[in-house]
Amino acid sequence: MEKYAPTDHPIHPLLAARWSPRAFAPNPIPEDQLSRLMEAARWAPSSSNEQPWAFIVATSENQPALAKMLECLVEGNRNWATNAPLLMLAFAHNKSARTGKENAHAWHDVGQAVANLTFQATSEGLVVHQMAGILPDHIREVYSIPADWSPVTAVAVGRPGDHNTLPEKLRARELAPRERKPQSDFVFHGEWGESSSGRP
Repeated sequence: MEKYAPTDHPIHPLLAARWSPRAFAPNPIPEDQLSRLMEAARWAPSSSNEQPWAFIVATSENQPALAKMLECLVEGNRNWATNAPLLMLAFAHNKSARTGKENAHAWHDVGQAVANLTFQATSEGLVVHQMAGILPDHIREVYSIPADWSPVTAVAVGRPGDHNTLPEKLRARELAPRERKPQSDFVFHGEWGESSSGRP
């Protein structure tokens, strides 16, 4: 199922095509395709080129690893993510490798890496669903995460699936129209709160 964004202004087709479904087909992700996704993440921009990201990956070809990662999601996400052939956890390095001080931009940079991965996936006919609903303490325990790294998000990747396989509540969300705030709500000119809609 395709759900192109109803944009107010023309944007790149990949951006308009990207959305976050919960229905996934069972087709496994080939190793070379996974490598391309991670290469896209690798080349994301980052503050001072710190590249403060790391990923733990689990695929449907290794069911014990996939089950272990599913246990790191909140129940609401676990219920649908179980069908995704590729799950990953993204982490941020909270300290600068260069200075040893706090890296205040690390989470931002992880977001850029995941965005790069997302659009590479979209270009290859895959769909991506990012999840804030994770269990950080459990993740730290089962994966022995170093203290200066933080779990940021989980990511499900796969080919689009049949929305009819989802429970009714999730199916309704899958079929709901895509919406976004208008630019006037968040694009300001000159001063905070000065809406772009007031421009001549």
